[in-house]
Amino acid sequence: EVQLVESGGGLVQPGGSLRLSCAASGFTFSRNAMSWGRRAPGKGLEWISTISGGGGTTSYLGSVKGRFTISRDNAKNTLYLQMNSLKPEDTAVYYCAPSADLATRGQGTQVTVSS
Repeated sequence: EVQLVESGGGLVQPGGSLRLSCAASGFTFSRNAMSWGRRAPGKGLEWISTISGGGGTTSYLGSVKGRFTISRDNAKNTLYLQMNSLKPEDTAVYYCAPSADLATRGQGTQVTVSS
């Protein structure tokens, strides 16, 4: 059974940083590309970033490119999202998923950017 547990969210001021983590189990983590997505209040699920199984290839949503960095530690079966220069519009529940369509995802972690 695929299990994904996101953590690291919280309340941060605009311009601040957070690092999200996703602990994965139930599948061969290192063989799967992994993605982050988010759902802002009143909006639909939005893909943010994907990283290849080996970590050598990444892609980002335009609005987060240059501010967010996706990475992974295959030895720990853990996915990360470093988020810098956070903006109020980044407020959302953030999810990790083993596919870009985010169909299978964890329970999410809340990120709130507010002064």
